[in-house]
Amino acid sequence: MSDLLAGPVEAAAGLAVYGADAVDKAAPASTRDALVKAGVPGKLAGKDASLWGPDAEAEAKIRLGWVDTHRRSRELLVQLAELTAELADLDHVVLAGMGGSSLAPEVITQTLGRPLTVLDTTDPGQVRAALADRLERTVVVVASKSGSTVETDSHRRAYWQAFLDAGMTEAEAGRHFVIVTDPGSPLETTAAEMGAFTVLADPNVGGRYSALTAFGLVPSALAGVEVAELLDQADALATSLGADQNNPALALGAALGAAATLARDKVALVSDGTGIDGLGDWAEQLIAESTGKAGVGILPVVVESPQSPGATGADVLTVSYGGALAPGDVPGGGAAPDVAVNGPLGAHFLAWEYATAVAGVVLGIDPFNQPNVTESKENTNKILASGLPAETPSFTEGAIEVYAPQGAPGDLAGVLRWLLDGLGDDGYLAVMAYLDRFADADAARLRPLLAQAGGRPVTFGWGPRFLHSTGQYHKGGPQVGSYLQVTGAVAEDLAVPGKPYTFGELQAAQAAGDRQALAGRERPLLRLHLTDRAAGVAQLLDAAGDLRA
Repeated sequence: MSDLLAGPVEAAAGLAVYGADAVDKAAPASTRDALVKAGVPGKLAGKDASLWGPDAEAEAKIRLGWVDTHRRSRELLVQLAELTAELADLDHVVLAGMGGSSLAPEVITQTLGRPLTVLDTTDPGQVRAALADRLERTVVVVASKSGSTVETDSHRRAYWQAFLDAGMTEAEAGRHFVIVTDPGSPLETTAAEMGAFTVLADPNVGGRYSALTAFGLVPSALAGVEVAELLDQADALATSLGADQNNPALALGAALGAAATLARDKVALVSDGTGIDGLGDWAEQLIAESTGKAGVGILPVVVESPQSPGATGADVLTVSYGGALAPGDVPGGGAAPDVAVNGPLGAHFLAWEYATAVAGVVLGIDPFNQPNVTESKENTNKILASGLPAETPSFTEGAIEVYAPQGAPGDLAGVLRWLLDGLGDDGYLAVMAYLDRFADADAARLRPLLAQAGGRPVTFGWGPRFLHSTGQYHKGGPQVGSYLQVTGAVAEDLAVPGKPYTFGELQAAQAAGDRQALAGRERPLLRLHLTDRAAGVAQLLDAAGDLRA
């Protein structure tokens, strides 16, 4: 019998959490008991903004709408049905959004088998490919809570110009846009000027907690998802959130917090293959951006399979996720996770949000702010205004220019080994690839290769989307990270209409701005620039693969 099945199981509304009790009991005193004694379940279900201390209270007061936003979101269902019918002839749905505006719809549509093109990049090749795909049948969902996200604004401009260049009038082009934003944002005004459809989101929900708001539901509904089912699943779980027992979200949050206090502050997120696809990427942003600040945090590590390197370790809590288990199924899908979470997708969203907020209580941090996210953005704006700083490679090997700190080895294999050897017993390596996540998809194979070679947790993020996710943790969390940035030559650039820069220049400025932010923390940072992307990726994979020996 599985150890997870032998232990207590917390379940409600079809969502079950296995193994949390054992994690909690490993602590000198029960974290869960302390949370219950302090009345945290009831207070959180009641949106008590005082849970995270006086410094966080003002932010929490305007960010706790996620607790019951699934109920208010039912008001959107009629509007979504009408919008879907109105745009029935536009069957190619493109979502232009970053972070919390894109990750949940991607999980929803992948899990439920509906097509959705997610545009969350400034890579000119990836943007160009999207623009060339079924343009006349495309509806673009432009999603931005603030209404000022530079990537999303650039996508909107590029599609607007493409529609006009295809011979559409401005009125015709406007019909191809659906704008999702907060009430009163600059984007709401822009939408009216464009003649676009507008759906306003819940203003009392932060971006990474917005899965069950208009940000998650609008693109999913347009792609053909019956989104009311997600709301039903969340609503069924919601009745358990104030309870001291049979509260799986509390069990998960207590386990995450307890593990972090015992120096197991890396969480490997593993799909168990039971039908929830891509949830790890969504949970990665939720956990990293919510907890990685003030020098503390929980680092989520999304791994490819239960057998992938980096899924286990002395400072790693392994958590599997998936759909509801059939009788006789073993939690974890063949892995041996510490905790397994299984159930319907709508319940997953609410449970992980609640658990992350609970972990914030345990760690004593504000789970709703992101104090370090603006740093790289400000650097990017300065670089766009003044130009990219001049840089000279330390050396060039094949199709890769290497920019390494002084004193690092002078060959590719040597400098990669140097980076891994410097991780120490509590460090992690973040691979940050400013590339095309479809055309250059093989670059993601670096993560397991480097995890195998280094024996430490390795994360992988596509730039700039990770800036809206793990980027906060890199700068605000425990300063034990090392960083490998991979950039690539742009074969054919693309203008950002109405702006003095191109997508390629914006992408390069974002990479340089983040390098500046990381360099200021005096952490190991290595940049590899691929002068030929295909050849460079292949060369890099070969070098990383050879390190295993």
